[in-house]
Amino acid sequence: MAAGDAIHPEDLPPELQPADQPATPDWHQALRTWAQRRLAAGETALLQQAVPVFETILLEAALAHTAGHKQEAAQVLGWGRNTLSRKIKELGLVDR
Repeated sequence: MAAGDAIHPEDLPPELQPADQPATPDWHQALRTWAQRRLAAGETALLQQAVPVFETILLEAALAHTAGHKQEAAQVLGWGRNTLSRKIKELGLVDR
């Protein structure tokens, strides 16, 4: 079901999506479903809930991918080294 008044190709099941357009990744649909359910339940400030989790997952994945090298992790995330260090502190992650 489409989230708004319009139906977009990514709203269609994968088998009905145009061949030249990749299917929406599973996490997009999972995020969409999560947001729709929270909104239907009357929740607000969804970004305040989702962004720290999203950043934590990406930060941990980047650090694992780079064997804990912060400069490289910052680079693959598109951040500067200081931003990565600040995010580690803000998110309460163990400094590696």
